[in-house]
Amino acid sequence: MHEWLARKLSLRLRVFLFFALVAFGGIAAVFAGLWLGYRRVPESGLEGGFVFAGLVSSFGVLAMVVWVWFLFDENVAKAIQKLAGGMRARAHADIAEELDHQPARYLGDLAPAAQAITGSLSETKNALAEAVERETTRLAVENARLQALLADVPAGVLLCTCEHQIVFYNGQAQEILSGEISAGLHRSLLDYLREGPLQNAYRRLLTSEDADASSDILCASVQSGEVLAGRMRLVNLPQRSADEPGYVLTLRDVTSDLALHAGREELLEEVFERVRRPAANLQTVLDSGSMDNGNSRAALLGEVGALTHAITDLGARYDAARGGWWPMEDIRASELVDSVVALLEREGIHLTAEAERLMLRCDAFQLVALLTHLCERLSTVIGATALSLRIAEEEDGGALVTIGWFGDVLQVGLLDGWLDLPLEVGMANVTGRTVLSTHATDAWPESGAVGRALLRLPLRKACPIGAPHVGARRSAVYDFDLMDREPSGELAETPLRELTCVVFDTETTGLLPSSGDEIVQIAALRLVGGKRIPGEKFESLVNPERPIPASATEVHHVTNEMVAKAPVIADVGRRFHAFAHDAVLVAHNAPFDLEFLRRHEADIGKRFDHPVLDTVLLSAVVFGQSETHTLDALTERLGIVIPPEARHTAMGDTIATAAALEMMIPMLEGQGYRTFGEVITAVRRHSRLLKDANSPEKVPG
Repeated sequence: MHEWLARKLSLRLRVFLFFALVAFGGIAAVFAGLWLGYRRVPESGLEGGFVFAGLVSSFGVLAMVVWVWFLFDENVAKAIQKLAGGMRARAHADIAEELDHQPARYLGDLAPAAQAITGSLSETKNALAEAVERETTRLAVENARLQALLADVPAGVLLCTCEHQIVFYNGQAQEILSGEISAGLHRSLLDYLREGPLQNAYRRLLTSEDADASSDILCASVQSGEVLAGRMRLVNLPQRSADEPGYVLTLRDVTSDLALHAGREELLEEVFERVRRPAANLQTVLDSGSMDNGNSRAALLGEVGALTHAITDLGARYDAARGGWWPMEDIRASELVDSVVALLEREGIHLTAEAERLMLRCDAFQLVALLTHLCERLSTVIGATALSLRIAEEEDGGALVTIGWFGDVLQVGLLDGWLDLPLEVGMANVTGRTVLSTHATDAWPESGAVGRALLRLPLRKACPIGAPHVGARRSAVYDFDLMDREPSGELAETPLRELTCVVFDTETTGLLPSSGDEIVQIAALRLVGGKRIPGEKFESLVNPERPIPASATEVHHVTNEMVAKAPVIADVGRRFHAFAHDAVLVAHNAPFDLEFLRRHEADIGKRFDHPVLDTVLLSAVVFGQSETHTLDALTERLGIVIPPEARHTAMGDTIATAAALEMMIPMLEGQGYRTFGEVITAVRRHSRLLKDANSPEKVPG
């Protein structure tokens, strides 16, 4: 009946009939009251009859008003609220699904009109996206090339604002700045490097008359104490203030270099100290002229023995350390032998080569030149045939390079002569012996099986390719919009789009932290400027030091075996607190997750007094309090798809919550809530849903 009326009658006519019904209902209630009162007049008198008539009429009118309010709330107010939320979501978020107009089916043409508007908006967005796709594709390719280039620069590269906020960093910079607080956009560089050298270099460049001047600096890491060498240069990019420009800083870790130099200096000092005294004693004995004396002869022999022992010991220590005094690189053994084969083919020399799956630590250019030189000499000087080259793993962790051939065994004297010849490696006075010395090794000939002769050359540093190898992240991360951002000052005045947020979620053994339930997994993502930062994430299992109930494992799939060797909450909590340094914490039902963390603040040694945003309350502000605000309901309204296997995992729910926050920020701005303080004021109106998780000092007044 209602559907038929909605189709047959216009909205204005239905509203008129509705209020006509209210009027007739009120009149009917009054007449019914008067009639009932009139019937009571003989029993209770005229006054009692009027009182009874008034009560009946009043209750009748009140019932009519309540009924009307219920119908309006259900079919008008809630319908308009749902319609407005759906329109706002499609206006500010990328939702392709059609607007559901069923809740507003009694509002006449409003729902179809809203559906038409949102459909037209979607088509316009699609057309605009197609129009710019060609250009953005080209820019994306150039951007990817630039990122790959900057990511593979061997030094750490950072771009910072005049307030030392990081705007760009590459993988090497992240590795250099690794520590308790991982490198991240919009973090302060002063969290990682000591302030004095940075400020001094920046002031020198500001006062320099040369716009292209650069300043070399030597500074230490705040967290690890490592020594870093760097170069700072001001940037002439468009930015908010030419008087306070940003700067580019290149960094490289020179701690090991300084240690090597210090080691060489110590060895040289010890050489002079240990050789000088025996040499002086020898000179004294020789100057005495009494060599026939038995005591003098014994003294001479003792000093000669001490000198010989010192020289032998110092020589061995020098041989052991010299391999670390030259810059080395990692190269696959297969790539090294391929290079030797290719160079020999140019000379018309055939070489059979094979290599095990090894990663060699060496100066590949010099080593290839030496092996090519030796093979050429073997072929042209002694007429070696069936040349072969093999690189195999040694039991001591190194590798053994073997050159084999049919022919005579190579004479040591002839090999020494070849090693003394210069190699064409782009550096003067580099010989084969220099290359061997650089790699702290030697080469020697020996006889092989079945009439073959061999030349052996061991390498000290090698590892199987399958072995764990941790390198720097190859991606470069940046947000150049941060260069133009004015310092916002008070948090309450900070625009939503300029907040640095850490979205997080926890999985637990149960729902009652007061009864001993604990965290078993925690995950987090960083958002800067309303956008997720690739690679800036935190994820860890936590040993709850108590069994995980089977019912909890069924939900989040974390088992007792998975957390048996995981760190405890004291360790994970400290690392998470460092990751969330100076950020707004965001969670879905934040009081629940924060209660687990705040109960362990004493063990962690940190306070979780960060400002907080709760996506449950943000959903209530955007879509109205009467809606369902579970994470599933919120993501469904926003068109966010959570894979079933990721739901109820810490990282899966974190990704979904972060996506919801990204989409709700423009929707909140569309409602007029543009700053953190304005949003906090708005969510306070929905405190009936959820208590505020902010610490009192973090809540804008």
